[in-house]
Amino acid sequence: MGEWTYDAIVIGAGHNGLTLAAYLGRAGLKTLVLERRHEEGGGVNTEEPVLPGFRHNMHAQYMEFFDGMPIIQDFNLYELGLRTYMPEAQAGITFSDGRPPIIIHRPDLLDRTHQNISRYSKSDADMYVELKKKAMALEPLLMANLYTPPPVGGMPDQGPLLEALFGDLGITSDFLLKSPKVIIDELFETSELRALMYRACVEWGFPVDTAASGGAFLTFIMWTMGNWKLARGGTHTLAKSMTQACYQQGVDLIESSPVVKIMVDDNRVTGVKCANGDIYRANKLVASNADLKQTLLELVGENNLSPTWVRRAKAFRYGPSHVLGTLALCLHDPPDYKSARYDEEINKCFYTMVGFDGEEDTIMYIRDAYNGRLPKPAAGTWVNTIWDKTQAPPGKHSATGWYFMPSKSALTPSEWEEVRRTYNSAFIKVWRDSAPNMTDSNIIAERIYTPDQMERKNLMREGDFSNGEFSPDQMGSNRPFPEASRYKTEIEGLYLCGPSAYPGGGVHSACGNNAFKVIAEDFDLESPVVASRGY
Repeated sequence: MGEWTYDAIVIGAGHNGLTLAAYLGRAGLKTLVLERRHEEGGGVNTEEPVLPGFRHNMHAQYMEFFDGMPIIQDFNLYELGLRTYMPEAQAGITFSDGRPPIIIHRPDLLDRTHQNISRYSKSDADMYVELKKKAMALEPLLMANLYTPPPVGGMPDQGPLLEALFGDLGITSDFLLKSPKVIIDELFETSELRALMYRACVEWGFPVDTAASGGAFLTFIMWTMGNWKLARGGTHTLAKSMTQACYQQGVDLIESSPVVKIMVDDNRVTGVKCANGDIYRANKLVASNADLKQTLLELVGENNLSPTWVRRAKAFRYGPSHVLGTLALCLHDPPDYKSARYDEEINKCFYTMVGFDGEEDTIMYIRDAYNGRLPKPAAGTWVNTIWDKTQAPPGKHSATGWYFMPSKSALTPSEWEEVRRTYNSAFIKVWRDSAPNMTDSNIIAERIYTPDQMERKNLMREGDFSNGEFSPDQMGSNRPFPEASRYKTEIEGLYLCGPSAYPGGGVHSACGNNAFKVIAEDFDLESPVVASRGY
């Protein structure tokens, strides 16, 4: 056991914690990051969970914010090892009967997206392209909102903006009250395209049936759709470059050091205690990248909180809209889809929906997962080795997929064990219906990573990768709850910097970035500004 003193301590080396630590170090604070696992990154991790040489991203897959993430520019992460690639065909859906696929391309290739969707409906193709162009025009505003702490008293009314931007398409302010599904069904007539749009919403955790979430689809989802980049070498290269940025700023990082207590004296944070008995004192602040309940109820303790904060923390909800199971396959050859006879780009699509025939089975799949039922086998899939050969042995391929699944507590441990025994095999049979070469002889080995494992490994409660449900009362200025919406807690010097805070889950680093801005105001530190974008 020992005792050390720092100006600032960050609990957890997820990408938000690393972001905050890098800025704190640059601001001149002697900063420490304590990570309970053996490596940094949290959900931004790449492993070889099946066979040596086959790399799989165990959680985070595609990166839609790399062009604007302040930390990438502020700390020159591309000079520290970050490398990316942006496939032309971004998102697609293929079918067991081999009918034409729907493919969404990069924003600079909207003509190809229009041509593809027009196979089914020219009016849908026109609508998609117009929505995408208008959402792209919102990028400076959306980025500024993302990297700005939410305003006190609530977010501004989006109705006038929505009408001003989308009014010529018949979209009025009342669309803010609608669910994403209602809007998708109203704007698009093609079942196949509706299915792809439904899945795009839930990939980001926006429940398609939740009222008053429609504005998020029109702005945020349409903006990010098709903006996805691949991290070469696996998503862990982002965490590695962030770690190097921290080291350059003099930050200390200690791994395999789980924090078991946040020490409080007279309503002020004084430091933390680790499981091995080591104590780290904090002269100025402690920031937690851990989830809300762990931070407040377990590490701080109810005895150090007011009744209001105890009640708020206990009421905070996890899942079901962000709960995933991860598929990992080692392959000889990538999938060759029946639908490729109409458009061969489906075989080189970054993200591909497999096992969905249209809107009805897609919405049933989503609703089953949200309601605690195990959906029929289907998935969103990636074969990153099509572009990045380093993620598998020479001539081989690694495939990864996301299953949407019930929350961890919806099934018993024995039921989750049964899922691990059987679900992949059932899905592979479905995959073979769309891609006949996905035979047993093509599949070298496989594994599934279930929500209960995600909770144990990454402390994502209920398997919820956003560490908090996306619903109107837990979003914007309400995240995680109104009294804590600007990253401060009622304990002086204790801050939140993880995805339980605004804006929530996703690899955008905004939680850590915004937490630093609040801390910079409180301690009169120089706040970061990206000169080229001004947010």
